[in-house]
Amino acid sequence: MVEAHRRHDLLDVEPGAWAAAVTARADLAGVPHVAAWVDDGRPVILRRSHPGEEVGLVPVGLPLPPRDGKRRIGLALPPDAVRPRAPVLLSEARAACPPSWAATIEALIALGERHGAAPRPFGSLLWQSLTGLPYLSERSDLDLLWPVPGAIPSRLMEGIAAIEARAPMRLDGEILLPDGGGVNWRELHGAGPGTVLVKHRDRLALREAAALLTGDPE
Repeated sequence: MVEAHRRHDLLDVEPGAWAAAVTARADLAGVPHVAAWVDDGRPVILRRSHPGEEVGLVPVGLPLPPRDGKRRIGLALPPDAVRPRAPVLLSEARAACPPSWAATIEALIALGERHGAAPRPFGSLLWQSLTGLPYLSERSDLDLLWPVPGAIPSRLMEGIAAIEARAPMRLDGEILLPDGGGVNWRELHGAGPGTVLVKHRDRLALREAAALLTGDPE
């Protein structure tokens, strides 16, 4: 089943619905950036549902910058209060990267072009590029999503691993499957004949690693 909204999707929120949701949370009073988040033109991101959350609401989140406590804010909104925003590509976010990352960024973009899987940032790079707030440092990891249209090329993960071996940062992230599930690239790369955990917005599943892969040659 293909999910209407998938983990990591960016969503814009209707301002009135955002104000109502924030006002209903006494713990968010005075928390930096949150009340004005939507009015400032910033999206939220779809997250996994938490146990006990009301069925039918859309689970969303946003992280605060490290200087503001690095807190992760989670809310659940009515479906008619959100609308999709186009994802941000790594090629569009590179201006927000530390200069020492430049060669790695170009190598990752080229790798995605070879395999038809244009990488998308999430985590610190995504939020810094979207908000202009300081999320990144020279010690930050680079979190990437690699959407694939079908079976995962095994050489894609080999390529990520080879780039990481000479990169100044750790490369984290997921391969995004056509059904909306996400699998950690590092776990899949090292799984051999075993199983890997696939995360969906409302469930977890174990899948045979070999069934997800193709030996797609370059």
